[in-house]
Amino acid sequence: MTRFQISNKSLLFFVLFAVFSCTQEDREAPKPPNILFILADDLGYGDLACYNPESNIPTPNLDRLAAEGMRFTDAHSPSTVCTPTRYSILTGRMAFRTGMRGVFAGVSGPCLIKADRLTLPQMLRDQGYVTACTGKWHVGMTFFDAKGDTIKERGVKAVQQVDYTRSIPDGPIHRGFDQFYGTVSCPTTDWLYAYIDGDRIPIPATKLLDRDQLPKHPYANDCRPGMVADNFDHEEVDLVFLEKSKAFLKEHVENTPDKPFFLYHSMQAVHLPSFAADRFKGKTSAGPHGDFIFEMDFVVGELLATLEQLGLTENTLVIFASDNGPEVPTVLDMRKTYQHDGARPWRGVKRDQWEGGHRTPFIVRWPGKVASNTTCNEMLSLTDVMATCAAIIGVELPDNAAEDSYDILPVLLGTQGDEPVRQYLLQQTISLAMSIREDNWKYLDHKGSGGNNYDKTGEWGMNLYKLKDTDPDAPGQLYNLESDPGETVNLYSKYPEKVQQLKAKLEAFKASGRSR
Repeated sequence: MTRFQISNKSLLFFVLFAVFSCTQEDREAPKPPNILFILADDLGYGDLACYNPESNIPTPNLDRLAAEGMRFTDAHSPSTVCTPTRYSILTGRMAFRTGMRGVFAGVSGPCLIKADRLTLPQMLRDQGYVTACTGKWHVGMTFFDAKGDTIKERGVKAVQQVDYTRSIPDGPIHRGFDQFYGTVSCPTTDWLYAYIDGDRIPIPATKLLDRDQLPKHPYANDCRPGMVADNFDHEEVDLVFLEKSKAFLKEHVENTPDKPFFLYHSMQAVHLPSFAADRFKGKTSAGPHGDFIFEMDFVVGELLATLEQLGLTENTLVIFASDNGPEVPTVLDMRKTYQHDGARPWRGVKRDQWEGGHRTPFIVRWPGKVASNTTCNEMLSLTDVMATCAAIIGVELPDNAAEDSYDILPVLLGTQGDEPVRQYLLQQTISLAMSIREDNWKYLDHKGSGGNNYDKTGEWGMNLYKLKDTDPDAPGQLYNLESDPGETVNLYSKYPEKVQQLKAKLEAFKASGRSR
């Protein structure tokens, strides 16, 4: 055997070894998971049977999702209303830091997320993910009139000025999403009743909505008299969103199967007005809003079934959450008429700083990673989704991104030690009233609910649920959720040192621009 022959054989051996080794590494290297994030609207902690044993509404698909994954009992929306929560989910940053009060409505803008801010979908797209957003955006977009001027007003007259030949410059596809199909604000509430595809509205809203043609019931009065497109049916919105998300999943498998996907499915359900599609009317014994919750559960079931049909279940992380607590009319009427409490067992509802305004369902399923049929009492915020996804894909977040986001991956994987991921939790209301929590201590830096007026009487007045102020001279509130989960006894004056400590920490987090 010559040296040349030996050299070639050695070379062949090393080539084969290298190829085999690479193949083994490829087999062992975990493929980044697909991520399906489903966000319900105004769904309360007590609206799901898996959270509330006294619920009068069947939610079999979400009950099954909880049984197949991890159900969190101490999860919170960053805000007690829509827009700031959605901003915080998409950026990992509390929205009060922008200075905006209130929520977007109609065609008001511009986008609250600045063009140079890293978003959750952009972070994932940078790592090879295909990203799509379906449904309600509600973080602001810019619209133009025929002169090319920005429309800054709200209301139906503002919608009537929109030039539909002009593209939208700051929508979801400009903030990290490859695809978008949905609405600018609350789909069936906010003056513009039309679907956006990408950066345009292909079928303009040219007719004044005839509200006389819509259902009449106690949960139907939140629909503003706006302009409507020919293809927009108020009772079919969530089914339209469902079909678009299902189509995205199918197209992904056909066209980009080697890439992971991130699908943000942002529902209309169960924001008022409660307009369930015809096929769901009368399906529960809890009235129109109960039927709407049942439809919401059906949508979740269809998305999960689509994952299964396409062979995507095993490598897809599914997250389900709500953007804040349940709305005032639904809670008041359903407690009285249907013995169903969407906020149970907490005090407060949407807009309130008390737990019922922001403690929401949060369910995670990740086969082979997250233990099934588990319950977790770890304190978390929806801002934490971004840092958690960064940890999953191995990305280190820059200092100027996700400033209020914590990584809960160790909690999901069961590797968390005795120390909690979060020591503190920040919350904000529509008026930017703030609270901070440390373990079981919760400090509200204001009097009252921070949202709803509990002196108001009448059909939708919250006065019926006004509690006695146990410390009327205190400028704020302090509760211990372990001994008083109903937030009934204000301990502000009894524990001034704790008040001082938490207020100082809150001010420090505000001044520093971050809490992570």
